[in-house]
Amino acid sequence: MRVSDLLKRDYPTFSLEVFPPKTSEKYTETAENARKIAALKPDFMSVTYGAGGGTGAYTTQIAAGIQKQFGVPTLAHLTCVSSTREHVRKMIRLYRENGIENILALRGDIPADGRVSQDYRYASELIRELKEEGDFCLGGACYPEGHIEAPNRQEDIRHLKEKVDAGLDFITTQMFSNNEVFYNFLYRAREAGITVPVVAGIMPITSPRQLARSAAMSGTDVPGRFRAIVDYFGENPPAMKQAGIVYAAEQIIDLLANGIRHIHLYTMNKPEVAEGILRICPREALRGAATAEDGR
Repeated sequence: MRVSDLLKRDYPTFSLEVFPPKTSEKYTETAENARKIAALKPDFMSVTYGAGGGTGAYTTQIAAGIQKQFGVPTLAHLTCVSSTREHVRKMIRLYRENGIENILALRGDIPADGRVSQDYRYASELIRELKEEGDFCLGGACYPEGHIEAPNRQEDIRHLKEKVDAGLDFITTQMFSNNEVFYNFLYRAREAGITVPVVAGIMPITSPRQLARSAAMSGTDVPGRFRAIVDYFGENPPAMKQAGIVYAAEQIIDLLANGIRHIHLYTMNKPEVAEGILRICPREALRGAATAEDGR
């Protein structure tokens, strides 16, 4: 099923993300965690893709396996900055052969050695190429606080509009910890003429190390309230995990209360975290509330 069709429904959608292993030794464990997460029956699942396509085969196997075993639509990532056009074409064929019809088209991170492909510089180039295929539902990434490489938020929105105009059906945000930042971004995006559905990306932060790494990679602003939570619970891993789950659940509840209908969880391959979120934010109850409200 196409993600764009799911996003047209009246009730909230919840999607979950998993990432494939970097080595074959970790594949069995990762695939099992992916199956546990799929068993939670999200509306769709996103499967990431390693730099340079190093995990492309695993991405395909996990995404196709989830669809076949659980009937959950999958969104396979595809990056281009460190891939050749030949490799990208190979992945397109592989996805199509395995019944994957949703692709999250990304530039990808610049490798540590700075070596990039001569075939692609921007995600918009990949998006146009995929659009020419004509049979994929395409998603892209957006950054509520601005991409870490963008000189300012205005320039970042301009580049986002270029990606959308290249053929995106929807966009998913990078993680954010402050909902006010997301609401401001959504206003600026709509003002710029970006009208495709926006899926709000939430990452439950369950350890101080995860917080430091996520903030460094994405440049996300961490509210003082959450820093206080980390300071208080950070030395107690079980308590910190639960506090992170509760904080993320509160974010989701606030988003839904303010009319946001599409939530994406960055699970970090932790089924217990995804289950904890859905225990606090039961989809059936939220859908029921939305249906009742729409019927009045």
